[in-house]
Amino acid sequence: MKYLILLSLSVPTILWSQYLRPNEEIIYSFETKTGKKMALVKDKENEYIQYRFGIRDHIEMEFPKERTKESWKKFKYNSYLRGGGKQNSGMDLNYLSFTNNGYQYQLFKTYYAEDESYSTGITITDSKGKETNITGLYKTIKGCMCYLGDSGLIEKEDSGL
Repeated sequence: MKYLILLSLSVPTILWSQYLRPNEEIIYSFETKTGKKMALVKDKENEYIQYRFGIRDHIEMEFPKERTKESWKKFKYNSYLRGGGKQNSGMDLNYLSFTNNGYQYQLFKTYYAEDESYSTGITITDSKGKETNITGLYKTIKGCMCYLGDSGLIEKEDSGL
């Protein structure tokens, strides 16, 4: 009975670990209101980057499928930072985008000083421009996309701001 209890306690950890292999580290991750998890991971030696999304015991989507150096070229990062607090309408905006099977995915993390609002999530846009938003729980964030811009491994887009 004691072993059964120990096994039942360790199973969620084992299942959750499929989001992170031993040779990987989290760049950015969060959980959603529906209990799903988004994890953007990379190989510790920068051999690849990969987006993963799903539930605790099943990864529903991995992008790209191949874990190669070429994976870095499939993502685009942009950001904008304006300090100065409320009086300067300060903001910190971070976006990572990629296209998969005709859908545009954009991960985001934003902060606006005027109303002290924080948000994170995923916006998915289909080929007709219809958007679906997946809200992330800000308090579950691990990591930061902010380091991608200076990594030299990923294309950095001009935010236009």
